Amino acid sequence: MALNISGRTAASLALIGTLAVLAVTLGPSLPRIAAYLSQHDIRFKGFDVELWGTVSPVIQAHVMAAVAAFGLGLILFLNRKGSRFHKLMGWTWVGLMATTAGSSLFIIGLNGDHYSLIHGLTAFTLLMLPIGVMAARRHDVVRHRRTMTGLFLGALIVAGAFTFLPGRLMWSLFFGT
Repeated sequence: MALNISGRTAASLALIGTLAVLAVTLGPSLPRIAAYLSQHDIRFKGFDVELWGTVSPVIQAHVMAAVAAFGLGLILFLNRKGSRFHKLMGWTWVGLMATTAGSSLFIIGLNGDHYSLIHGLTAFTLLMLPIGVMAARRHDVVRHRRTMTGLFLGALIVAGAFTFLPGRLMWSLFFGT
């Protein structure tokens, strides 16, 4: 029995699920994060161009592809589906997501010199992208929407949120400490 739910309902459920996973994942670390934030004078300082210049080209490509995929994803969500624009930009988004995920295979360091759990999301993304494309080509709009929305929320929003934790690169680029 298939559930017949709207795209907004599916996106809302995906967001709630994502926030729940985030809460469970971050839950044990919240006291340490809160202690860190209370001990430091945290202020948005803009983008640290000097620090960005010291980042490896692989990480720079990864971040730029992720930011572009995020922006383009928002545009795709807001525009008419099925148009030539949607199809062309959809292919561009898939390329950006593949670049983001593929480049992450060369980024290690969270877990010493080994892959970390976040690389599971890399594998998931690289598996789901072709599934989402095949669903679109087969005109399976529901599967296409669910797959691409899930990738946007999970691989860009959730993974992106983790990059802004204290001590991570994006945090340092914008807040310094």
